[in-house]
Amino acid sequence: MEPALLNQVPSLDLADFTSGNTEQKERFVSEIGDAFTNIGFVAIKNHGLSDELREKLYASVQEFFSQPDEVKRKYEFPNLFGQRGYISKGKETAKGFKVADLKEFYHIGQPDPIGNMPSNVFPEGFPEFEKYTLEVYKTFENAGKTLLRAIAIYLHLPEDYFEDKVKNGDSLLRALHYFPIPNPELVPEGAVRAAAHGDINLITLLMGASAEGLEVLRRDGQWIAITALPDQIVVNVGDMLDRLTNHKLKSTIHRVVNPPREKMGTSRYSIPFFMHPRADMDLTSLESCITAENPKLYTNMTAGEFLDERLRELGLKK
Repeated sequence: MEPALLNQVPSLDLADFTSGNTEQKERFVSEIGDAFTNIGFVAIKNHGLSDELREKLYASVQEFFSQPDEVKRKYEFPNLFGQRGYISKGKETAKGFKVADLKEFYHIGQPDPIGNMPSNVFPEGFPEFEKYTLEVYKTFENAGKTLLRAIAIYLHLPEDYFEDKVKNGDSLLRALHYFPIPNPELVPEGAVRAAAHGDINLITLLMGASAEGLEVLRRDGQWIAITALPDQIVVNVGDMLDRLTNHKLKSTIHRVVNPPREKMGTSRYSIPFFMHPRADMDLTSLESCITAENPKLYTNMTAGEFLDERLRELGLKK
């Protein structure tokens, strides 16, 4: 029988981890570890993102996506393989699916790129878009580093285990627009806003979306709707952390379903932050996570090699 925990996403307070109170910190570590072992998702408050900043971010994102397609496509560069700038409708298809997702999006990466990392591309004439996406990027990067410290402790690793691996990492802030579909009968069969998938990265931080639709596949095979409270963000395990821990911490499958037919003509906006390490991080499963009962599942590869493999599977790289 599955734990009762799986009936809901546990809510945790990041301030418990940073408070300086040893008992609160240990409890936070235990609870986030249990959640990531069982369901792969957790709701977090005191993450550093203010209501005001979130509202300004959404307003600037909506302003950009309301522009004509020919304006948005000025910031689409196929040579960047969807890693920076605008990615137009019909470009991304979930792994294992044949029909593209019903979405368009914009990627903002590391503000101070190093090595072969591409620089950010920002739309001209939208200063608030650049200002607020970068501000949220830095806010979530800091929160993500703190969460990874808790995860490291849970895995019996040094607390700063991830620190040098995510410094100047390949993290992405994705501004997503699930565009209106005024004629649902014209939608290709099987097309949804985001088909069932696991995220590529270490962890994903997601603020509340502008509309419902996010669902998580529970381990008993049931889909459950996930909605963050206004003061919370939802954090989930990505495939890279799953690989590193030999599936001890679960990258949970999730999707964004189409709204009821009467709401298909409305937009949905969502802005996840995908916490990535640098490309040279070794994702070889930790020895401590490999046992006789749980033999090694994954081949050895770096984060960069895994990302390249997934970009090809998503159709963003040929």
